[in-house]
Amino acid sequence: MEVMTPVALEVSLAVQQEIQRRFEEADKLRLRQVERCRYDVDSARRRYMKVDPENRLVAEELEAEWNVKLRALMEAEEEYKQRRAKEAVVIDDEKREKILSLTSSFPKLWGNPKTPHRERKRMVQLLIEDVTLVKAEVITANVRFKGGATRELTLPRPLYPWEEWKTSEEVLAEIDRLLDNCTYGEIATLLNERGFTTGGGKKFDGYRVKRIRRGYKLRSRESRLRERGLLTLEEASEMLGFCKAVVRRKRAKGEIPMVAHKLNDMGEYMYEPMQPENTETEKASHGSNSVRRGAV
Repeated sequence: MEVMTPVALEVSLAVQQEIQRRFEEADKLRLRQVERCRYDVDSARRRYMKVDPENRLVAEELEAEWNVKLRALMEAEEEYKQRRAKEAVVIDDEKREKILSLTSSFPKLWGNPKTPHRERKRMVQLLIEDVTLVKAEVITANVRFKGGATRELTLPRPLYPWEEWKTSEEVLAEIDRLLDNCTYGEIATLLNERGFTTGGGKKFDGYRVKRIRRGYKLRSRESRLRERGLLTLEEASEMLGFCKAVVRRKRAKGEIPMVAHKLNDMGEYMYEPMQPENTETEKASHGSNSVRRGAV
């Protein structure tokens, strides 16, 4: 014989109690109707008994009213007896076994996709008296069943909309690390290759990486390069004694005596400074070339 679980027992008790409760509520309503009719009969009888017998017209009218009230009382009592006999539920051993057998099929019925939501609501109403929710880092649900039993459930707190779109800590750490050596576009490519996505489940591009960097206040690539002592184009041009166009051209040809680092995806670079003696040599070389070009 299968041993019933506490939940199954609570289900069966809840069903029995609900059936009995509904029957008692309907029976009380019908009984009140009978009592109202009985009160009307007593009132009509008292009015008739107080009338002067000599006043035959009033006496006949009150007697007729009394008879009407009596017929209404008899009809109400008869209907009450019939409905009570028809709707009374006697939960004998056979019916109790049938109710208990329903508890084993409760999970199947609940999980059946063909079960309408309205039926699930009715099932919950039969089972549960009330639920108290306590919201904190997690949600605690204190459930009180119809049979008096209680359960405490712990549920994860639903995410707020902004949390659903929040960039994961892993991705933030990776972007923060890559900013030391990569531009936004390069970072996006690396993240996509590794299977990372944005908080909204989309692929990365340079604009999204830039927006994340700003939104989470990560240090910019420029500030990182400046902390390492790298120079802007203007500063490198002044150090070398070249105009900015010459610095760009030499950098493109690989002839510049400085190590260049990409600043962004728009072709801008920053430069590692040279040693002073190398700077003077480069300026001198640039000056001699200028003289030779002038002679020509």
